Amino acid sequence: MSEEGRRPPVSMGELTPQRIVEELDRYIVGQSAAKRSVAVALRNRYRRQQLAEDIRDEVIPKNILMIGPTGVGKTEIARRLSRLVRAPFIKVEATKFTEVGYVGRDVDAIIRDITDVAIRMVQHEKMQEVQPRAEAMTIERLLQLLQPRARRAAAGLHTVGDALSAFLQQRPPEPEREAEGEGEEEAGDEVTRIRERLRDQLLEGKLDDRLVEIEVEESRFPTVQIFSQAGMEEMGMNLQDLLGGMMPKHKRKRRVTVAEAREILTYESAQSLVDMDQVTTEAIARVEQTGIVFLDEIDKIAGRESGHGPEVSREGVQRGLLPIVEGSTVMTKYGPVQTDHILFIAAGAFHITKPSDLIPELQGRFPLRVELDSLGEEDFVRILTEPENSLVRQYTALLAIEGVTLDFTPDGIREIARIAQQVNSQAEDIGARRLHTVLERLLEDVSFRASEIAPAAVTVDAAYVRQQLTEIAKNLDLSRYIL
Repeated sequence: MSEEGRRPPVSMGELTPQRIVEELDRYIVGQSAAKRSVAVALRNRYRRQQLAEDIRDEVIPKNILMIGPTGVGKTEIARRLSRLVRAPFIKVEATKFTEVGYVGRDVDAIIRDITDVAIRMVQHEKMQEVQPRAEAMTIERLLQLLQPRARRAAAGLHTVGDALSAFLQQRPPEPEREAEGEGEEEAGDEVTRIRERLRDQLLEGKLDDRLVEIEVEESRFPTVQIFSQAGMEEMGMNLQDLLGGMMPKHKRKRRVTVAEAREILTYESAQSLVDMDQVTTEAIARVEQTGIVFLDEIDKIAGRESGHGPEVSREGVQRGLLPIVEGSTVMTKYGPVQTDHILFIAAGAFHITKPSDLIPELQGRFPLRVELDSLGEEDFVRILTEPENSLVRQYTALLAIEGVTLDFTPDGIREIARIAQQVNSQAEDIGARRLHTVLERLLEDVSFRASEIAPAAVTVDAAYVRQQLTEIAKNLDLSRYIL
């Protein structure tokens, strides 16, 4: 799990716009205007929740339209924003949708997909809450599996130590002796003591490698595709869900180690302790009140076609998206979901088209417009060094696993940034994504031979970067295919 995932969630009351921008600055370089806009939009959600009920529903979210070339941080800003507040988030491409009557995805699938995300998110949180109870239930189930074998091993033995020794070493027990009144009580006490000793050994991990046979639930129900009237949207529905509890659950036996059994049974126990009706109710509420939809490539559906005859028009796609953005009720397999207060963040490069080419109704639903800046050499230097998840830190950590120490010098980092900027200016400008291809090419040889040369230290300075990349960067035709 990432460091961000391990940190406790920040309450909305603490997330002032300044604090939101500070959190985004940890991962995204520059683009202060976009960060300020999304910070205000997120804070307005908290402010809306504090309003009186009669006016709360009247306050609609101020959707945002981000304008800027690829690779400048549009998607990352929206993704980090959702992670910051643990909000349901989904990224979709506008080009995947079509107007009604043509092959393609139905726009309602956006809401169905984000509801699925919210269900998984809430279910995971609920399972974490019941984890201690699930682990306690698992210990008892494992003791039930282990104790009969221990009891058989204990038959005819006089001490707990002898019994456990026979059980752990799998020695065949001595022939059973006939027990009379007092002998049966002693045997019962002996079994109780064996159970407690087994519990201690289980908790300490001393039995992790032993094999046990467990029953696990297995779903073998096929899925069916339901084609809705709008866009022939495929919805996978489980027959067991469709028919409720009419079909018995199928179980099969598996022979696994105690460690594996503990993980499997804990997961099953946690699932059984979670109330899915409560999960569904909370998940739908989160989607409706805090959901964030990132609608990418919206510039690809801007404008109107000049052709004639039946065709899937870009304007038709916009009109298909309009009800979702304006606010409507979408039926999902979990129930109706209202989209009135979902925050929509649209983004596009708008190289050929412009925002005014969108239909007026859709333009009006994105009142906040932010223009993101193109990235240059200085930005690349900061991107390589400042963020907590910078590529330099990632590659250093990856190769350290093999025993190779990477040392990026300041002049080496600047040379990487310079070459990335040079290739972007000569070929297609893909922004910060160029750094991925440049670094992968730069460290290809080290990554390939890491296990052979370890332990080793590699200094990535300007001379090393030029040696590896300059010839490729100079050759424009070659760099188009390699970098």
